[in-house]
Amino acid sequence: MIHFTDNRDINSLLNSVLGEVKTFTEKQYSHIKKLNEIGIALSAENDLDNLLYMILHQAKKFTNADGGTLYLKSDDGKNLSFKVVETDSLDIRMGSTFEEITWPPLNLYLDEGRENRQMVATYCALTGEIINIDDVYNIKGFNFEGTKKFDAGTNYRSKSMLVIPMRNYEGEIIGVLQLLNRLDKYGNKISFTKEDKDLTLSLASQAAVSITNAKLVSDLEGLLNAIIKTIATAIDEKSPYTGGHIKRVAKVAIMLANAVDKSEKSIYKPIKYNKKEIEEIRISAWMHDIGKITTPEHIMDKSTKLETIFDKIELVESRFEIIRRDLKINYLTKKMKFQEENDSEKLELLEKKYRTELKHLSDDLEFIKEANIGSEFMSDDKIVRVKEIGARKFVLGSKKAFLLTEDEVKNLCIRKGTLNDYERDKINEHADVTIKMLNQLPFPKKLSRVPEIAGGHHEKINGKGYPLGLCGSELSLEARILAIADVFEALTAPDRPYKDPKKLSEVAKILGFMVKDEELDEDLVRLFFEENLHLEYGEGELREEQLDEVNLNF
Repeated sequence: MIHFTDNRDINSLLNSVLGEVKTFTEKQYSHIKKLNEIGIALSAENDLDNLLYMILHQAKKFTNADGGTLYLKSDDGKNLSFKVVETDSLDIRMGSTFEEITWPPLNLYLDEGRENRQMVATYCALTGEIINIDDVYNIKGFNFEGTKKFDAGTNYRSKSMLVIPMRNYEGEIIGVLQLLNRLDKYGNKISFTKEDKDLTLSLASQAAVSITNAKLVSDLEGLLNAIIKTIATAIDEKSPYTGGHIKRVAKVAIMLANAVDKSEKSIYKPIKYNKKEIEEIRISAWMHDIGKITTPEHIMDKSTKLETIFDKIELVESRFEIIRRDLKINYLTKKMKFQEENDSEKLELLEKKYRTELKHLSDDLEFIKEANIGSEFMSDDKIVRVKEIGARKFVLGSKKAFLLTEDEVKNLCIRKGTLNDYERDKINEHADVTIKMLNQLPFPKKLSRVPEIAGGHHEKINGKGYPLGLCGSELSLEARILAIADVFEALTAPDRPYKDPKKLSEVAKILGFMVKDEELDEDLVRLFFEENLHLEYGEGELREEQLDEVNLNF
């Protein structure tokens, strides 16, 4: 029994007790507050690499540990992989965004299928038990040969160790948090306390849930990327002539976006793209032609003016052949008659006329075949000639017909390229369809601009583009980047049916004309060539004969 001599002793005892209670309460409050802050930080971080480092770093800081390792269990549950390693006194930081860890994973099961309980990390992962060791050199039951070998190679001394299982919200162990060498305020290695164990266990539980969420987000992003690439591949595969177009456009767009991010030009200095914004541009590039899924194949693949399901030039050639046959029959019939009459003068005129008609017929066919390719601009005089040839009649069976149908004349008179107005409109519709389709997809906030960027790749600075006719400041920098990437790839592509791939010098000249016509962003086009992105791209994607010297004349 305690006896108090006076009230001063009682007051002194009460003050002492109250002081200890206050200190304990403040310490507990500080721990709870810190755990709460860490929990909020963990829940806000979705990048798995950053998250793993944050978990280990905060656990070390929380317990004043010198070192630590974070392991994650493999998807098949057979291994523990090193994800982050950090030792302050040795200035070691590995994994996450630091030096890559090349150490092999720890097997949870031995060759004969028995559980591997020889190592503290694997034992913890298998049993879920917390392991608190005062000195790893003075304990039996665990194999610390690897630890001792590390110590010998670094002149380090591993001592106290705290090993905590990381359980997700379903109670499943997904990893192990291992802390090494708790330090006192003088830097001496001391044991981990029960309080360290309880608080680190709480932190590990929060961390496991955050890791699970981050992996879920990562898996969903991986699924989204896979779906996007599958759709893009399907669109490319829809036409044998544009395979790889989308992938190559994405490559050029990202190259140019990164150049903008790194540029020291005054116009681009304020612009710094983070990882999420670069990803938004990349996905926009992969999705920019999604609207072509509604474009008929015979229009996408129209390599000549008369091509539909097949190239109708073959029908035209057969009609010319009929005319040639009729000319020959008429020639032979008259020749026999003139021979019977022994009229040499008429025979000579007949022969001359026949050869002239054959020559004209052959010239007209070659002209029509050349016009059908669409590689040259159709001038007014050429259009007149097409119509004159089309108006010629021939006998088919017992009826007379025009050499060219009205539709064939219309298509052969296309002034540039192989598409008529209707087909050009159908092709152009894909940009509008792209916007409509992408606006219906529930993109996360960080990808919310994908429809606008992807749908703007055919807009022009002067407002004469499509589908919305945006101009000037209405057209975002990212859409301008994508527009240049799309044009550059189209001009250099070696797989287009209606043209040969352009040399880089020709591409620069064409892009220069488009800049002068205020179709493309001049500063971006200059940056593209000044940073030699055309050569960087060309080394992996273009033919050797395309890689010539470029002169910027705009």
